[in-house]
Order: sequence, then C-alpha cells, then structure tokens
Amino acid sequence: MNIKLLITALAKFLLGIALVGALIFLPAGTLTFFNGWLLVVILFVPMLFAGVVMLFKNPELLKSRLDAKEKQREQSTVVKLSGLMFLVGFVTAGLGFRFGWYCLPKGVSIAAACIFLVAYVIYAEVLRENTYLSRTIEVRENQKVIDTGLYGVVRHPMYSATLLLFLSMPLVLGSLYSFVIFLAYPLIIARRIKFEEALLEKELRGYCEYKKKVKYRLLPFIW
Repeated sequence: MNIKLLITALAKFLLGIALVGALIFLPAGTLTFFNGWLLVVILFVPMLFAGVVMLFKNPELLKSRLDAKEKQREQSTVVKLSGLMFLVGFVTAGLGFRFGWYCLPKGVSIAAACIFLVAYVIYAEVLRENTYLSRTIEVRENQKVIDTGLYGVVRHPMYSATLLLFLSMPLVLGSLYSFVIFLAYPLIIARRIKFEEALLEKELRGYCEYKKKVKYRLLPFIW
C-alpha cells in the first residue's frame, strides 16, 4: 500500500467534509439541518468507498483524481467559477433553512438523493471504463480513445454524471434558490468541454474519428 497516497487521500477527504459542513451548517446556525446531513452522507460515504477501492485496485487513478491543479489558465478560471458556485449555493441553502425561505418538500429531497446516488454509480462506471481520467485536462502517455460502454452514448459521460450530481445537490438541501445558482453549472461545463475537445482533437490520435461516430457531447439526442 502507498502510505503517502493514503495520507493524502484521507487528508483531502476529511478536509472536504469539514469544508462542506462549514458552508452548510454555519449559515444554517444549527446542526439539526436534516437536509444538510443527508447531503453529507450521500456525498462522502460513497466517496470513501470509491477511494478505498481505487487505493487497492488502481492507485494511479486515485492519484490522478487527487491532482486538481489545472495548468491552463482557461481551465483554472472554470475551476474557480465552479468553486464559487458551490460556495454561494451551499451558503444560500444554509441561510434558507435558518431564515425560513421557501423550502422544497421532503419528498423532492429524497427523490433528488436517489438521483444523486444513481449518478454516483454512473460516475463510478466511467472511472472503470476509462483509467486515463484525471481532474485536469491533459493527454497522458499511451492514452487511447475509449468508444465503448457509456463512451459509445456520449463523448463526456463523466460530465453527464457530474451534471446530475451537482444539479441534484441543491434539491437534496431543499433549496430552490440554491438550485437556481447551480444552474450556472451547465454553462461552466460547456465551456470546459469546448476547450477539452480542442485539445483532444489536436493531441489524441483517433479523437476526430470518434467525434464523427459519437455525435452527442453530454446529453443523448440533445447536445
């Protein structure tokens, strides 16, 4: 076992829990925010399980997923915009609970939690299909075009999964106002995909042919 990788992964995992918890529960002014705990559980329990599996089965994939530093200025801006979206969205949900702003019915939050978990399964399947994935846009040595499984449906199934994950988060929190804020994500991810595809066309052999074979980027029959 790679002890250094384990420590790094565990530290980032605990930091993530602390950060998300602070952004939700501090604005809420209480720890009795059920929707906040629901999000924390469905977000971090599967993440812990996936991290353990990658640690033992594919530590290189785990290492690449932990490396979140973008080299390109354009994509660094995309990452910062996403971070701002999460910050404002989570704080808004917490404040909404504290001050009694319009809250979605509990049934909506439970349904959104189910969608979130399904999206997590899709995300895990994408990681299984494509071991070249990293959190930064790059073409790795000996990388090949993947055109089977989910990659035979859309060109960016990981982003399709994150679209479901991120848009379900504010609904899990029961906040309509937060959901409106998270609607910025499709615009942010569309910008990232445009830049990524330009890079892949230039540096990944066979990607232009793959684009002709799989016509949709994110959503089947839509875009």
